[in-house]
Amino acid sequence: MSRNIIKSFLRLAISAGFLSAVADRLGFWQQKVSVWGNWQSFLDYTQLINPLIPKSLIPFLGLTATIAEIVFAICLLIGYKTELFAKLSGFLLLIFALAMCFSTGIKGAFDYSVLSAAAAAFALALMKEKHYEIDSILKKK
Repeated sequence: MSRNIIKSFLRLAISAGFLSAVADRLGFWQQKVSVWGNWQSFLDYTQLINPLIPKSLIPFLGLTATIAEIVFAICLLIGYKTELFAKLSGFLLLIFALAMCFSTGIKGAFDYSVLSAAAAAFALALMKEKHYEIDSILKKK
């Protein structure tokens, strides 16, 4: 399998994971397959895995994470500053995994493959050659 196909697959998989999570917390997934199902359940989970954060800051934290996931997903999908957004995605996923580990235990981070997704994002950040990325067009100009 070529590096270009692997890079494209990583970009798509990480983006899809972020967008699926956002869709879930906004209620777009059917209840039977949903993890959160709505914004309030997502905020309750955010509070659960961030017990040291004051409850009054949880909506801001949840909104910030959601906006970051949307921006990172779009940038990875179109290939805009891929290495940067892959790195940022890796750090966001690693923070999420660590929050899960320290609050509810490591099993959740393993079951939801958050550590694997973080590793995939960091691997993507190391792939410098461009393949179907908007950066290729911008670089030519």
